[in-house]
Amino acid sequence: MKTLQLFSLLVALAFAAPSFAQSKTETIPVSGNCGMCKSTIEKSAKKAGASEAAWDAATHTLTVTYNSSSSSAAKIQQSIAAAGYDTRDVKASDAAYNKLHDCCKYERAGAAKAACCDADKCVKEDNCCTAGKCDKKEGKCAGVTGEKQDGCCKGTSCEKKS
Repeated sequence: MKTLQLFSLLVALAFAAPSFAQSKTETIPVSGNCGMCKSTIEKSAKKAGASEAAWDAATHTLTVTYNSSSSSAAKIQQSIAAAGYDTRDVKASDAAYNKLHDCCKYERAGAAKAACCDADKCVKEDNCCTAGKCDKKEGKCAGVTGEKQDGCCKGTSCEKKS
């Protein structure tokens, strides 16, 4: 009798096991531009374990549903970043971003800072020249070797200090 009860309990647990899996739905900001981006972002999310993935180009948000016992938002974001797209928590590597088709190359958040010394004179307070600070008195990037730093200092703004 006890054997039959134990067997019944094990069978019941085996059929109930799928109900223990936690299905989660999250909305994650993901950069991108077009229909090709949508396809790649959604495929990358599903590759990382999402059962459903829908990216909205207008709002730049991805809504994903996944089983929390086999995937996570972090795993999904890492997969999307590996495909070249910045997410809320994971930034794509430059190499992955550079592999994107031209129409898929969205404006990256760090790009604006890198280009802040494009004018003839420095107009920003922040450290736009990576090797030195923007010298407001001199109107040029101070402490630089005379070379462009990540292409941010063009014209006369990156002059060698003697």
